[in-house]
Amino acid sequence: MNEKDIAEGCLKGNNNARKQLYTEYSGKLLAIGIRYLSNRETAEDVLHDVFIHIFNSFDKFKYRGTGSLFAWVSKIMVNASLEYLRKNDRVELTEFNLTDNDTADDESMLDGIPQKELFKMVTELPDGYRTVFNLYVFEDKSHKEIADLLGINEKSSSSQFFRAKKLLKKKINDYLQKVTNNEQRQR
Repeated sequence: MNEKDIAEGCLKGNNNARKQLYTEYSGKLLAIGIRYLSNRETAEDVLHDVFIHIFNSFDKFKYRGTGSLFAWVSKIMVNASLEYLRKNDRVELTEFNLTDNDTADDESMLDGIPQKELFKMVTELPDGYRTVFNLYVFEDKSHKEIADLLGINEKSSSSQFFRAKKLLKKKINDYLQKVTNNEQRQR
């Protein structure tokens, strides 16, 4: 089944289409949930609720070409994850004064770091940092949009993002140092 067939089948309540939707997207949606919630078990609970919501809301979905179904279900997963964080008071956002050295950015550091390790580093960020980082980097939201979504001001969003980057940079440096030390010991 292609994406359009899956969408049409789910709209009609076809269980084969629903199973196909789950099979194709559950892993990707779980990864999104883990990225926001940092806990697999919680992400699985949210994912369960998301699929119930998806199956009950197909009348709101409009097929707009390849990728539109995944975009729609992804947005539902992100929103459900954010809602979970809000309901459980897990997003603590603190304003910080930024200095120029807070904005240091060196993408070349990422070369040679496995994607799985980077994913782990992101999930280990404090809830507020991780939430803003995910929305800014993966959902391509502006700080104004993030502020509106989370009910904070733009400055808080911006400071959380820069603190997340700073903490990620430290984690990356620590990881690279560990790899270097292991390589030196093996010689």
